[in-house]
Amino acid sequence: MAILPIRIYGEPVLHEPATPVGDITDEIRALVDDMFETMDAAPGVGLAAPQVGVGKRLFTYGYRDDDGPERRGVAIDPVLWQAPLVPEALDELDDEHESEGCLSFPGERYPLRRAESVRMRARDLDGEPFELEASGWFARVLQHEYDHLDGVIYVDRLLHPWYKDAFKVMRKRSWGGPGMSWLPGRDNLEG
Repeated sequence: MAILPIRIYGEPVLHEPATPVGDITDEIRALVDDMFETMDAAPGVGLAAPQVGVGKRLFTYGYRDDDGPERRGVAIDPVLWQAPLVPEALDELDDEHESEGCLSFPGERYPLRRAESVRMRARDLDGEPFELEASGWFARVLQHEYDHLDGVIYVDRLLHPWYKDAFKVMRKRSWGGPGMSWLPGRDNLEG
């Protein structure tokens, strides 16, 4: 297993829809092992294959609710359905409960409205289909990682003034073009 470099906003693989995994090969199993190691070292609660430079539709997740067991797994070729936002959900964003970070936009957090609940259908590492429902923070994690598979990074969804601030940060750090990455355990960055 190995810790992989995490691509930073601007790397083309992050901004293109990923392709289906299809057959689960030894190469895919090794990638998933490396992704878990990278996610844990970062540390993060999810990591999509495009974030480590692989344009395939899969992501890992490892999240523990305050009052529950850890939810840890891999979603291969997932399909995600999300509950619609209800009118009262359009109120002002809550910086504390709706802020997200991203390992591909490291060191920053911004508030973003997400659906409160989701249902996901995917395959596991053995190729077995599974379905799960999630709400709250875990639903946010799944939506965030699924966005990566469609070539969307959460800062692309931000509202003003956070969108403007995120892109100021990007210019200041010279992000936005190909070739930028960081390595968990070596580079002192957090997402």
